[in-house]
Amino acid sequence: MTQASRTEEERSAAQVRPVLQRLLEAIQPREFAVRLWTGETLDPELGCPARFTLVLNHPGALGRMLWPPSDLTVGEAFVRGDFDIEGDLIAAFSLSENFTYRPFGWREGLRLLHALRKTARATPSTPLGREAVRLHGAHHSKLRDQAAVRYHYDVGNDFYALWLDRRMVYSCAYFPTGSETLETAQEAKLEHICRKLRLQPGDRLLDIGCGWGGLLTYAAERYGVQAVGVTLSPSQVEWARARIAELGLADRCRVELTDYRDLDEKPFDKLVSVGMFEHVGAA
Repeated sequence: MTQASRTEEERSAAQVRPVLQRLLEAIQPREFAVRLWTGETLDPELGCPARFTLVLNHPGALGRMLWPPSDLTVGEAFVRGDFDIEGDLIAAFSLSENFTYRPFGWREGLRLLHALRKTARATPSTPLGREAVRLHGAHHSKLRDQAAVRYHYDVGNDFYALWLDRRMVYSCAYFPTGSETLETAQEAKLEHICRKLRLQPGDRLLDIGCGWGGLLTYAAERYGVQAVGVTLSPSQVEWARARIAELGLADRCRVELTDYRDLDEKPFDKLVSVGMFEHVGAA
């Protein structure tokens, strides 16, 4: 490293250090260390062992962790490589809450964020891969919702199969004891839903936002219902229909590529929507 580079690193560290120290003061007790890109280390609070070390990889790292203010910002900064974690990764999850919900007045908060944004802008950004989707049209219009769903899900069923269970259930699983596998936890969740719906043989069940159809096939197999699911993702429809045929459930299950607002069906006995209604917005 040249003398000029070393001087620039020290200058950038001098800019970030006061803001970092102010943020760290608000975290009590602080059970982690921080290492700057210069190699300088800030030890944890006196008497606290370091459960992990937050490694800031460049002068703009802290700014990228905090701006824009969002629950996603810290995670995206990690994926981008702005910072690393050495040690207990689970314990480090608290960073998002610690850095997102800061107990400062709005004047001080603005001053700190302004200082961090300057350093973040001065550091070249590493792309995250695909950029965030750019949506157009009225909020929750049919075309806008369709674009959002397809951007998220139509990236290849093989990708989702790498980390979902065999039924391709995308919503959170149910771990009643904590010792379940992903497969058994997802089955426990599906069973829990079916029991809450009080499904009976012959019931007509509608699943709004059915994904890859895991709940549909489970309910048809275990409870003998006539199940219809709707999704806006062609990839999900393709996979779900193939799975329904494979299980021999074509006479009891059906997945349609349509907006739920356009569904034209005879009445249903039960309606379910798992992990979708929170995206609908106000009617």
